[in-house]
Amino acid sequence: MSDRASAAVDLDALTAEARSARGRAYAPYSRFSVGAAVATDAGVFSGANVENASYGLSMCAERVAAASAIAAGARQIQAIAITSSAARATPPCGACRQVLYEFNPGMTVMSQGMNGERKEWRLSELLVDGFGPSDLPGQP
Repeated sequence: MSDRASAAVDLDALTAEARSARGRAYAPYSRFSVGAAVATDAGVFSGANVENASYGLSMCAERVAAASAIAAGARQIQAIAITSSAARATPPCGACRQVLYEFNPGMTVMSQGMNGERKEWRLSELLVDGFGPSDLPGQP
């Protein structure tokens, strides 16, 4: 991703999409609602966390948003915005970092807490030396 591509992403609008998605979260067990929105080569897609009584089957908002984008034909994620019911800005979990890495290690990751605090990273800063397609035999 070029710096120009990341500059073209309106992080305020992406955050508003994430905030709207957070309102649709299904979090009856943890009461930790999360919304995410991704800016991609095919548009903007959002997702909310979906918990399950079998806790391990719960899905994070970041992966729901990314999967929605990929299912719609996107192949590149320029940025992701995350909002949660936590007071402070919270980064994506390790599993989400790994899934997102597949679609652009250089993407912008922005998180905003309920207290208004915003933090921004490059995904490659959150997942240093991540495992990607180039680590598999025969892949570029």
